[in-house]
Amino acid sequence: MSWSLHFLGVGNSSSAVELGSASAVLEQGGEPRLMVDCGHEALTAYAAHYGAMPEAVFITHVHMDHVAGLERLFFATYFDPARRGRVRLYVPVGVLPHLQARLADYPGVVAEGDANWWDAFQLVPVSRGFWHRGQWFDVFPVRHHLPDTAFGLRLPGSLVWTGDTRPIPEMLAKFAGAGEIVAHDCALRGNPSHSGLDDLEREYPAGLLARCVLYHYASLADAEAMRARGHRVAAPGERLALAEPLPPPGQGGTPQ
Repeated sequence: MSWSLHFLGVGNSSSAVELGSASAVLEQGGEPRLMVDCGHEALTAYAAHYGAMPEAVFITHVHMDHVAGLERLFFATYFDPARRGRVRLYVPVGVLPHLQARLADYPGVVAEGDANWWDAFQLVPVSRGFWHRGQWFDVFPVRHHLPDTAFGLRLPGSLVWTGDTRPIPEMLAKFAGAGEIVAHDCALRGNPSHSGLDDLEREYPAGLLARCVLYHYASLADAEAMRARGHRVAAPGERLALAEPLPPPGQGGTPQ
């Protein structure tokens, strides 16, 4: 079945709410398989497009434009007996303490009491990767603020999603070496926690840049400026066709 990447939002939500929270959905045969990050605008976009709440989410890091929607997802899940405890959250082990502190530790998650935040979800802590619906996904650290607080995702042979990051040529040499499309954090101008276009043009070879689709930018004007320099820039709601993933490890694929 064909795979695709559906961008729910592409913006730096602190200054570009109209572009949506940076988030996407991996689809197989047109059906949602895995949501990547869950900001407020992203969850709204997901529900509007699919007519339902997500069944599985991978969390790259815990800045609120990437996790604020989890509070609403908690209530939509906890009070639905058919969903409670079945919605999977794939969380890198380095991210888990921060997610616990930011959302799960709040006292009295429901007014009635007798509820833990995690009761709504099936937590799957991940390190080098995880299995989801018969497919292997690689997980790797990126450069965003402090070490081991933000992570990228790879569907081998199809997609690399960097999450928020500075340039990571060493990681992409390892995890984007099979022709994957690379959905990459990039604004027109970078800062100590995010990539700018000059950074990517300096750090990445032309062949890799040609496979990059840029997101997490500040404005429509910035997107047009990056396109004018010859780069592919994602738009909210855009859907990209992906190559078929490599066979999972143990089925003819090569584990990383």
